[in-house]
Amino acid sequence: MQPYELPLAAAADAIRARELSPVELTDSVLERVERVEPRLQAYVTVTAEHARRAAREAERDIATGRYRGPLHGVPMGLKDLIDVTGMATSASSRVRAGHRAETDSTVAARLTAAGAVLLGKTHTHEFGYGLTTPQTRNAWDHDRVAGGSSGGSAVAVASGAATFALGTDTGGSIRVPAALNGTVGLKPTYGLVPRHGVTSLSWSLDHVGPIARTVQDAALVLNALVGHDPRDPASLATPAVDYRPTASASLAGLRIGVPRTYYFDRVDPEVEAAVRRAIDQLQALGARLVDVEIPMARYVQATQWGLMVPEATAYHEATLRTVPELYQDDVRVLLEAGALMPAGDYLRAQRSRTLMRREWARLLREVDLIAAPTVPATAVRAGQEVITWGDGTVEGVSDAYVRLSSPANITGVPSLSVPVGHDAAGLPIGMQLLGRPLGERVLLRVGHAYEQTRPARGLAQTEAQAETQTETQAEAQAEAQAEAQAEAQAEAQAEAQAEAH
Repeated sequence: MQPYELPLAAAADAIRARELSPVELTDSVLERVERVEPRLQAYVTVTAEHARRAAREAERDIATGRYRGPLHGVPMGLKDLIDVTGMATSASSRVRAGHRAETDSTVAARLTAAGAVLLGKTHTHEFGYGLTTPQTRNAWDHDRVAGGSSGGSAVAVASGAATFALGTDTGGSIRVPAALNGTVGLKPTYGLVPRHGVTSLSWSLDHVGPIARTVQDAALVLNALVGHDPRDPASLATPAVDYRPTASASLAGLRIGVPRTYYFDRVDPEVEAAVRRAIDQLQALGARLVDVEIPMARYVQATQWGLMVPEATAYHEATLRTVPELYQDDVRVLLEAGALMPAGDYLRAQRSRTLMRREWARLLREVDLIAAPTVPATAVRAGQEVITWGDGTVEGVSDAYVRLSSPANITGVPSLSVPVGHDAAGLPIGMQLLGRPLGERVLLRVGHAYEQTRPARGLAQTEAQAETQTETQAEAQAEAQAEAQAEAQAEAQAEAQAEAH
């Protein structure tokens, strides 16, 4: 196994034991980036020299006994909505041309303090306003979407081009690409992770969280991110918590809600089957399954869009008025639509959210968490605009991907997406676990217990890998043929010389 293939926890153990140096790990991941990035396009910018300097510094610190913890010397990617001093935060938009951040975001500063090594900024849908991240290709099939808007972060982790990454999630933008690329994605409780220095899409729905290869890895990153920050008005002051899951796989005593409504409506049969098998596995680990009704399901889409669209438009008001032509068409249309929404619609969405939060709080007193699909379908082909369901219903791709993830944004509850298999085309399928506010420890415990029942997941078997393997095999065959021809020529010359004598 190459260093870039190691999940965060394993890499951290090897670094702490001096079996692997931060320089070796960073060099391995950067080499991986060079190999897969031309095809995947996960990064908007790679700061290789910066990463190597940080890795050398981490190596020196660790050698002199100044070990900072499990992120020390581990390479990561940051979504290009997250400020890092002196670097561009382009938000994948021409509107931000020439931008340079003057200070670190809170999350970037905390990861730096933990010793993590920044590899670069990962692609996002423009200003995080979309569910596909069109610049980036799916790690498992380059003809399919990566999901979004944190698609670059998920693809980097899935392909070995980052050991972990951060994304943002306003309607599913961490969990959707995590599910579509076979990684773990965590949207924490609203306000648990500060958002100061992170470009906003919709301030009442925005979250920041980790994308990683395992649940344990996500917990390690979360440990470094949490803590009150007065610069974020929504930031929570919470007691110190260690989010790392315990080794026990028993889920005895936990009540897991299985939705009778909403979450299994208009879902691909392969996705539903994989998620239900995973839920059965949770039951086998000791959990009790409880059928539940999802409250106010008919209002989810209207509430999500009723909150997000006008808030996004308000954030972009000045530039939408002065340089509208710099926005991509799909984003500009949404922003212009927000300017036309009556204030009454926004207030009704706010009222709906208040009622929805109350009803979800009641539901989550009856069960400890809810298990459901993360997205209703695996990654669609690039350019595909709609999904046609078995009953003939036609749904926009973005509407479909946000449909199952947005309730957690509206209510602010934590949600964890965990890989639970692949469809017949080999594309990853995700299950999301939704819990009580500040219930991350329970979600991580359950997700980790499920993971322990499954074989260890490898990196995405991308076309880039297959082509690299094919090229390597072809080179080896050519070398073998050349050697055989040289040997045959040598033997022929030897025989000719022997006959001449």
